[in-house]
Amino acid sequence: MSDRGDAAGIERHGPPAPVTRIIGWSMLGVLAAFLINNVLIVGFGFTGPEGILAGRSTSIVPILLYAIAIAISVYYVLRTPDTSLRWDANRIHMANIYIIRSFFFAVLFVGIADIIVSFMRVEGFFDLFLSLENVRNFERPSFVGMYVHFPLVILGFIVGAFTRTLGFSWLALLIIIAELSIVITRFVFSYEQAFMGDLVRYWYSALFLFASAYTLYDEGHVRVDVLYAGFRAKKKGLYNVFGALLLGIPTSWVILIAGFGGKQSIINSPVMNFEVTQTGSIGLYIKYQMAAFLGIFAATMLIQFISFLFEAVADYREEPGHRDTSLVEQ
Repeated sequence: MSDRGDAAGIERHGPPAPVTRIIGWSMLGVLAAFLINNVLIVGFGFTGPEGILAGRSTSIVPILLYAIAIAISVYYVLRTPDTSLRWDANRIHMANIYIIRSFFFAVLFVGIADIIVSFMRVEGFFDLFLSLENVRNFERPSFVGMYVHFPLVILGFIVGAFTRTLGFSWLALLIIIAELSIVITRFVFSYEQAFMGDLVRYWYSALFLFASAYTLYDEGHVRVDVLYAGFRAKKKGLYNVFGALLLGIPTSWVILIAGFGGKQSIINSPVMNFEVTQTGSIGLYIKYQMAAFLGIFAATMLIQFISFLFEAVADYREEPGHRDTSLVEQ
């Protein structure tokens, strides 16, 4: 599956839409500032913007980041007043596709590497050629996370910059192969380990959460609305504007705020502690990443909803370049 999102046929210039573009680009700027602030607060002990009420000087940095992000967004929109909404929507979509594509390769590399490490750890192969200290290091989730997983995530972003495929079809195939290997090893060789099931759950969660934003782009999500299909493009655009502003974007922010709301939040806590499953050293050390998948899902959905909003406003204004998703190749 390719990303199919190049700018061919999209007019770069169009009628000005300063309000819509300021809202969208400011939202993206705030998202970037929010994620940076989360790292500063959780990793370096800064306080959130609310700390300014208590006179904490470290709260100034998060506030400045938000202000700078919004200022840059507004400046960009005012500097490029005639940039069309569809052009901006496509640029945002393509950036989002790169993020999704890179995380796909990251989970592919991490899954393969970690199942090899887990197999060697469980079966004692590390004892044959590693010192006792290094054997114990591979039993520590923090060591595996920092020195095995993290470099592979970086490699995923590098590979993502040089390929066009999204890889969801291949990931689905790998899940089937992993499931099949469990059946064969269990019933033919009477061999089964916890890490085999962990790999399937790891790739399954990545497949559904990472693919969700692209599914929105192709309008593949189920709509519980029997009226929408009969609307003209302009009326669909109006409904999509309200859907993005009242449902999609707020829901994404709720997940982000709840997931990154302090050191003990449902995303920050597992990631900071390199949390693993109850199976311990006999399973994969990837539970903390599955918690992070929720944040990736919310962030990529928010980015895609901004692109979706721009497209919807352009449809409502009947600007040229409407993309008929019913004709998108499946």
